[in-house]
Amino acid sequence: MNASTDKILYLLKSQGPQSAAALGDQLQMTSMGARQHLIALEAEGWVGFSDEARGRGRPMRLWHLTDQAWQRFPDTHSELTLQLIDDVQQLFGEEGMEQLIARREQQMLGRYRAELTQTELEGKLASLRVLRSREGYMADMRQEEDGSWLWWESHCPICAAARACRGFCRSELAIFRQLLAPAEVEREQYLLDGDRRCLYRIRP
Repeated sequence: MNASTDKILYLLKSQGPQSAAALGDQLQMTSMGARQHLIALEAEGWVGFSDEARGRGRPMRLWHLTDQAWQRFPDTHSELTLQLIDDVQQLFGEEGMEQLIARREQQMLGRYRAELTQTELEGKLASLRVLRSREGYMADMRQEEDGSWLWWESHCPICAAARACRGFCRSELAIFRQLLAPAEVEREQYLLDGDRRCLYRIRP
């Protein structure tokens, strides 16, 4: 791995499948140069591709991450986390699991509220983006023409725990709603439903 190939993996993770030309533009290199990096990454099992028809002419080749590449991103010690979740469920049942999730939710709310001192929604979102990205969520946002905000997280560092117990995902949505109230927060894309990221719409 070098700086260019690491950047390619990051771009594919944060922005989804892309062509060699699009990657080359962002890396300030030719599409041929980007393609050479992609071919090397493919040989090592980090990326794959699909050819997508777009009107007339040759299909566009879009490169994407393989399952192997996902392992390069933090998973917050998934094996230990899964074992602990199983232990809690076995020892204390679903009620105990819900208590654990609720405790985590309150701890996160307290930590975030201490950092989010702004009163305006945009300022809160900007600070939250820094906090969530620092935690490994690769958070980003964009304001839409109707005044709403799109918020997305391209990586889930607690994905293994969330797959074992979706209560963690329900809790994180509740955290966003409490932090950003009176704004309305709805999840529009969900990583665990097969989307490539979790996407939220936030309406002031």
